[in-house]
Amino acid sequence: MDDAEGARTSGPRRPGATEDERLFSLPLAPAARPAPTPDTWRVLRILGEFVEGFDTLADLPPGVTVFGSARTLPDAPLYAAASETARLLAQAGFAVITGGGPGIMEAANRGAREGGGDSVGLNIELPFEQGTNSYVDTAVHFRYFFVRKTMFVKYSVGFIVFPGGYGTLDELFEALTLIQTEKIKHFPLVLFGSGYWRGLVGWLRDTVAAERKIDVKDLDIFTVTDDPGQAVAAVAKARETLRAIAEKNEQARAGHGLW
Repeated sequence: MDDAEGARTSGPRRPGATEDERLFSLPLAPAARPAPTPDTWRVLRILGEFVEGFDTLADLPPGVTVFGSARTLPDAPLYAAASETARLLAQAGFAVITGGGPGIMEAANRGAREGGGDSVGLNIELPFEQGTNSYVDTAVHFRYFFVRKTMFVKYSVGFIVFPGGYGTLDELFEALTLIQTEKIKHFPLVLFGSGYWRGLVGWLRDTVAAERKIDVKDLDIFTVTDDPGQAVAAVAKARETLRAIAEKNEQARAGHGLW
């Protein structure tokens, strides 16, 4: 429990293991329990999740995923900031994508709806039940984290990351890695809340970069702001860059063919 944010608004623990737990479990004592579902068959369920995600999200406009703590309460300043940021994103023509849960996710979905945009929630099966918040208009439910992560990246032109815990940090560092390794390009990563991120940014600069574990230029992958308008401007700029690249590529194909 985080005293500053309050208890996480989750339901009771679900019976049995989640699909992610089953996937990562080794059959240490196969004789002591029923035979598990073979992993080769589990691939079909994973494939089904990819298909459902692709089918559901394919017609969205360019999206921005908003991450942040599920423990943020509705009366917190960051809840209002996330809602305002999402409202501006929606008014700028972006779909707003979240993990579909409470806290910052709820705030962003709420702002998207108030801004008249697409409000998307990609929920995940957890040991503790986490229902989809009431401001989600398009919901997809996942059993596997890695499938859900693919959807966040594939249907977003950028991430805006509000203060959060391990889950938020997981998404943040995965995005940093994908950008650093050029798996995704022209992808803005905005850290919202300078006071919260100051310690992490300082550690990356004064320890990680100083000891040459990353290049100094890798610190330029992300920006830090406390201004919703600046956060939206960063992703809007990236959208225009991607549109210009797509238009240039299309003109090249029309003029010269594929070869």
